[in-house]
Amino acid sequence: MKIEEGKKIILFDGVCNLCNGAIQFIIKRDKKDVFRYAALQSELGERLVSERGIDTSKVDSFVLIEPGTAYYIKSSAALEIANNFSGLWKLTQIFKWIPESIRNSIYDLVARNRYKWFGRKDQCMIPTPELQAKFLG
Repeated sequence: MKIEEGKKIILFDGVCNLCNGAIQFIIKRDKKDVFRYAALQSELGERLVSERGIDTSKVDSFVLIEPGTAYYIKSSAALEIANNFSGLWKLTQIFKWIPESIRNSIYDLVARNRYKWFGRKDQCMIPTPELQAKFLG
């Protein structure tokens, strides 16, 4: 599968209600059409994390990949995603001043409990026809 030039890829837990809600949230705010999406459980998702040596037993909710540049995990991925939004969302960047270990401790607490708190789906989200082009493999 060819990935469009200049697009950033968000890999997410396709069966997690919180993660699916976050993807819907991102889509609504992605006014510049920067992001493409794939479930971590998809063939493409598995290939992309494998190529980068990401251990999905430790990172299993969100990964942001800027092809050819970098990848971000956990709280850093969330902050990088928010940095692409306009308006007051730019203020989220102040959280980068908090040490990553502290940010990730909070992130990990939510990630560990996401199914219990928000539930899970039986299968990955199926995008609407209008959004289909934004979803990869």
